[in-house]
Amino acid sequence: MSKKIIFMGTPAFATASLEALINAGFTISAVVTAPDRPAGRGRQLRASDVKQRALELGLPVLQPEKLKDPAFHAELDKFRADLYVVVAFRMLPALVWERPPLGTLNLHASVLPDYRGAAPINWAIINGEKKTGVSTFFIQGEIDMGDLLLQSETDIGPDENAGQLHDRLKLMGAELLVATVKDIFDGTMDAVPQSGFAGGDRHAAPKINTVDCRIPWERDAKRLHDLVRGLAPSPGAWTTWNEPDRPARQLKILRTHPVKSGKNHTEYGRLYTDQGRLFVQCGTGELELLELQMEGKRPMTAKDLLNGTGAVDQVVLR
Repeated sequence: MSKKIIFMGTPAFATASLEALINAGFTISAVVTAPDRPAGRGRQLRASDVKQRALELGLPVLQPEKLKDPAFHAELDKFRADLYVVVAFRMLPALVWERPPLGTLNLHASVLPDYRGAAPINWAIINGEKKTGVSTFFIQGEIDMGDLLLQSETDIGPDENAGQLHDRLKLMGAELLVATVKDIFDGTMDAVPQSGFAGGDRHAAPKINTVDCRIPWERDAKRLHDLVRGLAPSPGAWTTWNEPDRPARQLKILRTHPVKSGKNHTEYGRLYTDQGRLFVQCGTGELELLELQMEGKRPMTAKDLLNGTGAVDQVVLR
């Protein structure tokens, strides 16, 4: 009798892993995902990406409101799964992750022990890392602290944003997950405690909040370039557009290019144009603004913005 898996996940990042496990011939007994939530302007209920794909694949779907609910545990036990696989889901209580005989496996979008937390892709780019990757590990107590199984690394492009890296890592992660499950089922997997792992453990990766997204123009242009791409395309790095005699407006900066001028500015945030291109003075150097989104508007190129606003010599970003 083939071994059985219960898969747990919610966003698009997890759908690639679900599909990869099925394509590799593993038996997915059920899928656990978040309850449907209101979304969009109409606030209509929306199913998670994982639920939508699971239903298309004809898989049973569980959507518990409370993970400690005994009724949910009873539903899990009906499927008699050998292994739980978790990809971008909620933090599980021990009463859940301790249930399957082969344990509960998690896929994480960093090279652990670096970047433990909810937003590893964003923070790796924001911090200017040149490499990242994916890791699989057994869930054991504290978040992202379990014994490591397999890892895979990749370079981060100098202009790659979080959305682009997300799409690459979800495919890398799916491939790594399939290899991990195969080794676990074959009994050939050796787990390595993170406490004894010769990794970096350099940064935490907490959930991104509004304060993290505001652009501090007093910083170096390269650091701000990393901030912008680490938050693009969503939630987006933001600032305020200030010009005389007009209300301040929120502006998202979606794509930039750092200019190594070596200049130190005291009037950081000041906009200027040069041969039809748009620049902003930073604490050190300048940042060329390539793609922006004014409050209430669609994303636009800097050229389109200049065509619509004209002179910007009185504009300061704060």
